[in-house]
Amino acid sequence: MSEPNPAVSADTLRSALREWFAPWVQSLGLQVDTFETGSVTLRLPQNPDLCRIGGMVCGQALMAAADTAMVLAVVTQLGNRQAMSTVQLNTSFLKPLVNQDALVTARVVRAGKSLVFGEIDIRAALDGKSVCRASTTYALQ
Repeated sequence: MSEPNPAVSADTLRSALREWFAPWVQSLGLQVDTFETGSVTLRLPQNPDLCRIGGMVCGQALMAAADTAMVLAVVTQLGNRQAMSTVQLNTSFLKPLVNQDALVTARVVRAGKSLVFGEIDIRAALDGKSVCRASTTYALQ
C-alpha cells in the first residue's frame, strides 16, 4: 500500500466530489471510502433511482461512478487539481449489481506529462465480486 500523498486529504476528495462535478454526478451520492497515492475507492450507495427493472443498477450510473473515481485517483497521484478530460473509457459489465452498494476502486497505471492511464474495478459491497471493469485514458491540460 502506498503512503498517502501529503497534499491530498479525505477532505480534499470530499470537497472535490461536492464542487468539481456536475449536479447529476453529485446526485449519485458517491462517498470517499479509502484512498492512497494513485488510488481511490468510492462507495456508490444503492439507490432505486439508479436501477432498472429488478433492482439492477444501470450501466450509465456505474460508468459515471468509474469516471469520477478515476478523476480523484489522478488527483491523489498529482497532488493537486489539474484540468483533465476523459479521452477513453472502455467498460466491461461482468454481472448485474442488484440491490446493494458498489465499491468503485480506481487506480492510476501510468501518469505522464500529458496522458494518464487508469483501471477501475467495481465490486459488489456485500460479496466483493467484480461487476464491472474499466480502463481509462485522460488528457491533462
